[in-house]
Amino acid sequence: MDSEAARERALDAAERLFYGRGVQAVGMDDVRGASGVSLKRLYQLFPAKEQLVVACLERRDVRWRGRLAEHVDRYEEPGSRILAVFDWLGQWFAEPDFRGCAWINAYGELGATSAPVADRVRAHKGAFRAFLDGLAGEAGLPAAVGGQLFLLAEGAMVTAGVTGGTEPARSAREAARVLLDAAGADFPAPDAAGVSAPSATR
Repeated sequence: MDSEAARERALDAAERLFYGRGVQAVGMDDVRGASGVSLKRLYQLFPAKEQLVVACLERRDVRWRGRLAEHVDRYEEPGSRILAVFDWLGQWFAEPDFRGCAWINAYGELGATSAPVADRVRAHKGAFRAFLDGLAGEAGLPAAVGGQLFLLAEGAMVTAGVTGGTEPARSAREAARVLLDAAGADFPAPDAAGVSAPSATR
């Protein structure tokens, strides 16, 4: 097994274990057993567990934000693109292995003791906030709206992680719609299901 293949197998196993059981409950030997990568090779790739945690968060960030952007890009009208964020959150919350936000979870466990983990979490949240700021800007909304949408989304993530189910996403979407209406956002006429249809060109 070459180094790249070993690294990917280690990351696959570590991400699954860290997210499902918690970072501090998982040791490097657990990752070895789940990945099939020897402990010696594992420590060659990641000399410290902290480095493995950061690498998992970095890789998950790319995947998470990519999937969100792909969903939002199915819509063309700016207001609908914003609400699509909350629709996507609902789909994520409905996944059978959903255990809350991986970055919030990691920060709760290690944020006070690991600067690299805390920095990685802040980078992810900053990128998500910038994405929402961009959507609000596309819609011609006041600058403060992006931050307000961010708080709605983050609150939905925390609540869904604790309570389970998709209701937090639906409630946050309704609150976002009220916020956007108050800010003067325009929406196209809804389709028969009451939801603006995605653009066929995206």
